[in-house]
Amino acid sequence: MTTAAPSPSTPTRVAVLVGSLRAESVNRRIAESLRDQAPSGVEVQIVDGLAALPFYNEDIDGDAAPAPAVELRSAVAGADRVLVVTPEYNGTMPAVLNNAIDWLSRPFGQGAISGKPFAVIGATPTPYGGKWAHEDARRSAGIAGAVVLDQVVVSQSTIDTDVLGDPQVFGRLRDALGALVDHQVEAA
Repeated sequence: MTTAAPSPSTPTRVAVLVGSLRAESVNRRIAESLRDQAPSGVEVQIVDGLAALPFYNEDIDGDAAPAPAVELRSAVAGADRVLVVTPEYNGTMPAVLNNAIDWLSRPFGQGAISGKPFAVIGATPTPYGGKWAHEDARRSAGIAGAVVLDQVVVSQSTIDTDVLGDPQVFGRLRDALGALVDHQVEAA
C-alpha cells in the first residue's frame, strides 16, 4: 500500500512519535519546536498517549482494541508521513516506541504505518547521539511496512551542544522534517 501524495491545496500531515515520556525531555522539546516552526503547508501533530498503550498482545487486539491503541492507529493512519523523535536507552530504542510500532504494525501488512514515509531524528547525551536507537526504529518500522527514508536521519549528541539553541544543529533537524515532507510518494 502506498500513500497518495497530498494535493497542493491540502497540508502535508506529519504524525510525530516521541520516544521519551518525560515532559521536559529534549526530544519532546525538539518535536514541539518542529511543530511550532512547521513550514507553510505542513501540519505536525505530536501523537500523545504512548504511555497509556498496553504492551502489544494479540489477545487484546482486534475489534475491541484498547482505546489508546485505536487513537494511535487513527492518528498515524490520518497522517501522510511519520517522524520519530527519540533518545536512546541502553543502546536501543525506548520500549514505549517499540510498543507503539508493534501496535501500528497490526494487522501485518495492513497496519496504520504501512506505506507511510518514515524518518527518525533525535538527541541523546552520548557521543553517538542515539544512532543505535534510530537504526532499530528504522529497521522495526520497515519490517512493519513503513517506507523508511534511510537518508533522513539525525542522531545528535547533546554533550556540549544546546540542540535547540544552536541554529546549525536545529537547522539539521528542521531540514530532516523538510526532506520527509518533500519525499515523493509513489502512486498506488
